[in-house]
Amino acid sequence: MSSPASGVFKASSPPDDAVELGRIQDAWGIKGWVRILPHSADTSALLASYEWFLQPPEARFARGFSAFAGCVAINVLEVKAHSEGLVAQLDGVSDRNSAEALKGVRIYLPRSAFPATPEGEYYWVDLLGLDVVNREGVHLGVVRDLVATGPTSVLVLEYTDTVDGAEQIAERMIPFVAAYIDDVDKAQRRITADWQTDY
Repeated sequence: MSSPASGVFKASSPPDDAVELGRIQDAWGIKGWVRILPHSADTSALLASYEWFLQPPEARFARGFSAFAGCVAINVLEVKAHSEGLVAQLDGVSDRNSAEALKGVRIYLPRSAFPATPEGEYYWVDLLGLDVVNREGVHLGVVRDLVATGPTSVLVLEYTDTVDGAEQIAERMIPFVAAYIDDVDKAQRRITADWQTDY
């Protein structure tokens, strides 16, 4: 199996603010394009960047992977939306075999390279790990995930609950819509919500 052209991958250290945004799912067509599986429905950062940082697949998916080692940077010649994901043409990846050699590769971008968002809109990665409190100051949990449910997203919170005297980790879900979210303070890493613990 052929690998991407020599010298295309530039050895690099991952940016300090690197965020994993997706992975290469497979080859697309016969001219070296790859199909991208984004981690989020918001693909604006991937669409706007002309350079991606790549890392080999996770160990469980890396059997036989030999395209490169460590972190590398590669130029993106073209990227566009297709079906439920993206397709991209990467510099030096010019045939299907070369594209297939990248299956499972993880794609990173520096957070500083993300396009600015309009007022009141946020990247999912900026919400992960934020504490959520209600209007009375009661801690509701920490954002661990966001789930898309049609036109809206839902915050998935993790918190500690006490059941029969024993502590256990529980989940709470809050729609991420203006009716329930009062404020997102990224500097204080806190979200204030109109929500009660018994909802």
